[in-house]
Amino acid sequence: MNAPSPRTNSFLSGHDEAEKIFLNAWKAGALHHSWLITGPEGIGKATLAYRMARFLLAADENRRQEYTSLAITENNPAFRLVANGSHPDLKVLERDFIESDKKKIIKAIRDGDALNDDELQDLKKSAVIKVDEVRTINEFLNKKSFDGNWRIVIVDSADDLNTASANAILKVLEEPPVKSLLLLVCHNPNHLLPTIKSRCAKLNLQPLAQETVVSLLRRYTPDLSETAMAGIAKISSGSIGKAINYAVNDGLNIYGNLEKLFYAGNKFDLNLAIALSDAAATDENVWDLTVELVLKFLSDFIKSGDNVRQIGEAWEKTLLVLNETTALNMDKRQAMLNIIATICKAVADAGR
Repeated sequence: MNAPSPRTNSFLSGHDEAEKIFLNAWKAGALHHSWLITGPEGIGKATLAYRMARFLLAADENRRQEYTSLAITENNPAFRLVANGSHPDLKVLERDFIESDKKKIIKAIRDGDALNDDELQDLKKSAVIKVDEVRTINEFLNKKSFDGNWRIVIVDSADDLNTASANAILKVLEEPPVKSLLLLVCHNPNHLLPTIKSRCAKLNLQPLAQETVVSLLRRYTPDLSETAMAGIAKISSGSIGKAINYAVNDGLNIYGNLEKLFYAGNKFDLNLAIALSDAAATDENVWDLTVELVLKFLSDFIKSGDNVRQIGEAWEKTLLVLNETTALNMDKRQAMLNIIATICKAVADAGR
């Protein structure tokens, strides 16, 4: 089982303090008009944003002091409308599908012929949230809610804004309508305009504790063994999103093989290196996962603080190979073999 999407997920763990900050602001009648929710990918930022939105759309403002959490039941009308993407007072801004794939979706809906899983997986989204999409926010927020409720916009994620769309968001933040709320999900706030950050209340979510990741894995991937859950949690960097990806795509085994290769130094098993490189080269998802885990190994090694100069150089060489492989459409199998050899030599030179 995979985790439900943030839109439909009624469960959130590990971010009680952030929930409390938002709830207390609402109970005090001092809710800021825009919130920047930051932290690493996959830790629950978007899930929290939808949780905040559903709460405001469902809560009775005449009973403010009775609420102790942002949770609302799944049979609540607001929950169902948000889950279905049909709540009139909630707008979600995210990267849209590219034009050719939007036509495929529209045709499938028109023909009553649902796309299968492979077809859905092949759909591509645009690289950014476009400025024309951001400009629709003003019209949405300035419409009056039919019952005097909040009008809420979730931007998932603000990292996908380009210069034009970021400036358009800034104009909304400068003059927000009454009883409107913007929730900006952001993985890397250092890339945001300082003026956007300065106009938002901030909730900086921390990576989840390993025991929290294990608990969530029990919930979402119950068929895993406890040993596998513990191992996945250890390499997940506090991200349940990463942990589920590793569970579904054999990430623990890939990482274990990478460690065997790297810690063997110059005596690494060539057959294992070839097998791992072949697997990565023949499947884009496996390639992305293997690259992510290679970079995780290097990052963790550097953080250890021992003889890291060689690993720092290996990091730079690895990024160079990855960039060239993408830009020049080079042979991924050979690229991964080169990366493995580079890191093995660096680990040997570092004396580990």
